[in-house]
Amino acid sequence: MEDNQQSAVADTPETESTPPVAPDPLAELAEQKAELQDRVLRLQAEFDNFRKRTERERMEFAEYAGEQTIRALLPSLDDFERALKAAPAGADEFVRGVELIYNRLLDALKKQGLEPISTEGLQFDPHQHQAIGRVESADHEDGAIVQEFQRGYNFKGKLLRPAMVQVAVKS
Repeated sequence: MEDNQQSAVADTPETESTPPVAPDPLAELAEQKAELQDRVLRLQAEFDNFRKRTERERMEFAEYAGEQTIRALLPSLDDFERALKAAPAGADEFVRGVELIYNRLLDALKKQGLEPISTEGLQFDPHQHQAIGRVESADHEDGAIVQEFQRGYNFKGKLLRPAMVQVAVKS
């Protein structure tokens, strides 16, 4: 039976098999070089994205810190405004000194990006103003701001605090 197996193997036509080819060292090196270049490009892009993200986060943090500092100083500005409105008669020198300090503080904050919100003669804007009261008035058009109770501020184009106002309603 062994002879049959051997003859069967011998009778089958042999398929031409390609002898194993020795790897081309230049092709391997070129492939490795391409992989390494791709890896370097990806790492450079990843580092560049990291650098940009870190810079953006640093800028956002600095802006947030400035916003919090200015937010903490707003009550002092309000106190100055109330003090100037309630100044007694005959204290001109004192009032002038308080006005000077108030203006210096306000100018310094404006240089940092603080912008007062104007209300005088304007229509009520819910994005800039907070209505804390309504007054019937025939002299003003409907929705006009009649009185400002507390000044509002924007900081670098962003609403920091809305202005508290009283709004006219047609009678």
